Amino acid sequence: MVLDRWQFTAPPFGGGSEPATFHPGAPQDEALARLEWLVEQGQRCALVVGAEGCGKSHLCPVAARRLGGMGCEVAILSLRGISDDDWLALLLARLPLDPPARDEPLRLWQKLEDRLRENTLLERTTALVFDDADHAPQGALDGLARIVSAAEPLYARTLVVVTATPAGAERLPSGLRQRAAVRIELGPWDEEDVAAYLAGALRRVGGSPQLFSPQAVATLARFSDGVPGTVQQLARLAVAAAAGDGLENVDAATVERAWRDLRPRMSPASVNGASDQLVNPQVRVVRRLWG
Repeated sequence: MVLDRWQFTAPPFGGGSEPATFHPGAPQDEALARLEWLVEQGQRCALVVGAEGCGKSHLCPVAARRLGGMGCEVAILSLRGISDDDWLALLLARLPLDPPARDEPLRLWQKLEDRLRENTLLERTTALVFDDADHAPQGALDGLARIVSAAEPLYARTLVVVTATPAGAERLPSGLRQRAAVRIELGPWDEEDVAAYLAGALRRVGGSPQLFSPQAVATLARFSDGVPGTVQQLARLAVAAAAGDGLENVDAATVERAWRDLRPRMSPASVNGASDQLVNPQVRVVRRLWG
């Protein structure tokens, strides 16, 4: 129903983490620029910190593309839900080892060191991006600390990037936190970023970038607190609700109703001081309208 209503070629707020759906808001632009600077300066470690929903995981593949464009060899690994015995094998599987090197009867750690040494001799930076480091097994954290703290020349062209929530970052090993050249804060979007994200997402699927009224954009930015994940969810529900009502565009009242559906136990008054006098307090069930 929603796709037909506005002739979308695909859901505009689908929730994927592909680089094509990435919106470079001000926090994301700053984070990417700092990562590029770290490579240029030959630094060994970076810590990307952001609350849940601020797009740390979405940033990782985009950062990989940026750093790859600078000549880096990049591997990305989420450390959430893996064991001490698996992390190193999973990391090696993401590095472009040739078949003879991959099949050599060597310890996994020695294989990693051989690859880092080879890239260093070629004057090529190896960028190892570890998402969800605050959910990593202790063995993985010890391994990352070893890479960023060791004085061996083979690590000289290796950059370790780890992501974590603010609370999780405080639980990371001191060796990681102390060796991080910069702590990159991935904060929420402002209203301008929210407006640009909505317009870009709609334009990508053949929709009108003006589908959300200016008042709807402001309301969505306020209720979501600018958190990218919440912006995406709330926009999706608001578009579905507007389609169900047969509206020509998404207005502020529809965003408010969608917010009630998304956060039924939260008062908008608790979000950036929004008034609890809603334009229309009716709650609509909109999740089935995307068929």
